[in-house]
Amino acid sequence: MTSVYVDTSALARVLLTESDSAAVLSALDDFDHLVSSGLLRVELRRVALRHGALEEADALLADVALVPVDDAVLAAAETVPPENVATSDAIHLVTALRLTEGGDLDALMTYDERLAAGAAHHGLRVIAPRG
Repeated sequence: MTSVYVDTSALARVLLTESDSAAVLSALDDFDHLVSSGLLRVELRRVALRHGALEEADALLADVALVPVDDAVLAAAETVPPENVATSDAIHLVTALRLTEGGDLDALMTYDERLAAGAAHHGLRVIAPRG
């Protein structure tokens, strides 16, 4: 079974039918499981709210296993290297790292350059399909 961590920058492309959306969906089909932080729900629904697409966001979220944001994740996100990773991306990074430690993650999909660099810094396989 293969799993991919998907961040908001990837699913927002699908939600907003951006040029890479077909490539994102095709790449996601290569994995058995999609997983993300519970933060994804808040971020994606906020994007959807601005674009009148809440139902579409909820349909996308239905396929993603969401890991709760707990105090341990928040504490680790405060100091996870590298230091240039943005605050919300640090939560995504820590969540992905914890899944990797448990052997439950094969790749991280993001279009955010700082998150991608942070993930690569920790040896995570990063994918950003282009269409």
